[in-house]
Amino acid sequence: MKKILITGGCGFIGSNFIRYFLNRHDDVEIVNFDKLTYAGKKENLSDIEDDKRYSFVKGDVAVMSQVEEVMKDIDSVVHFAAESHVDRSIVDPGVFIQTNITGTYNLLECAKENGVRKFIHISTDEVYGSLGEKGCFAEDSPLAPNSPYSASKASSDLLVRAYCNTFGLPAVICRCSNNYGPYQFTEKLIPLIITTAIKDNPLPVYGDGLNVRDWIFVEDQCRALDAIFGSGRPSEVYNIGGNCEWANIDVIKLILDILNKPHSLIEYVKDRPGHDRRYALDSSKIQKELNWSPTVDFQEGIKRTVEWYIKEGVKSRLDYTFGRIRQDSPY
Repeated sequence: MKKILITGGCGFIGSNFIRYFLNRHDDVEIVNFDKLTYAGKKENLSDIEDDKRYSFVKGDVAVMSQVEEVMKDIDSVVHFAAESHVDRSIVDPGVFIQTNITGTYNLLECAKENGVRKFIHISTDEVYGSLGEKGCFAEDSPLAPNSPYSASKASSDLLVRAYCNTFGLPAVICRCSNNYGPYQFTEKLIPLIITTAIKDNPLPVYGDGLNVRDWIFVEDQCRALDAIFGSGRPSEVYNIGGNCEWANIDVIKLILDILNKPHSLIEYVKDRPGHDRRYALDSSKIQKELNWSPTVDFQEGIKRTVEWYIKEGVKSRLDYTFGRIRQDSPY
């Protein structure tokens, strides 16, 4: 049995990946190492708690002694653990430095010392900065982060690169476009709009709402990471994009239409500092090398996501109020 350490496995993408991976691999044992911050819940994996191949360890990647303990006998690492919300990074950058940079360093150092055979680092398209109206970011595009969050992720990417080139650590960097789907915490755009619109509350939209994001359904993301885990080349970067560009305002209107809610709920608010205008990823590398491509149509994925929040997520998520962080900060 291969023993795999998943950091941040109680979060959105991590919990989806653990479920996906266990369903498709019989010869693995997964150790989920998670601090259980506001966005990570053990309940996200309640359906697999009795699986003998799964175990949970509460811990903080930013604490070296805890990482050293959990890393014993680990074959591979998939590193999701991160502070990921841009608005929170503007309010309090320090925690992003600790988790995303120091935490990644601790994992890399322990992986090196323990001879880990694979290290998959989950990053973001935001490290590339803002894109013009045309074109896409490729894996060799310059890094130009514009928020404390994206700067911390770019820093962690460079640490991974350094450990590959200096110490020969077999690591891969995955830069992902905007994920959506079940189990996402409601501070992010799509679940926030769904849960707020259900209550018929106003929907604050930054600026003119025309900021464009490349969206990918979380199940397609998990498929990509599975392919990279199996056949990705060490020391490489892989962009994972959905080839699905939508302006924020159009996403919001789509959700309102699915919920049969009026567009008059939309309320434009002052834009946030350093708000990147557009992201888009060129995913041709992973498509050619690993025969992966996204399969879930955005409108179908949004319908599935809305249905999940109505059926499964409403009870615990509708009471969430992001205003306790910043009154004008919608996502």
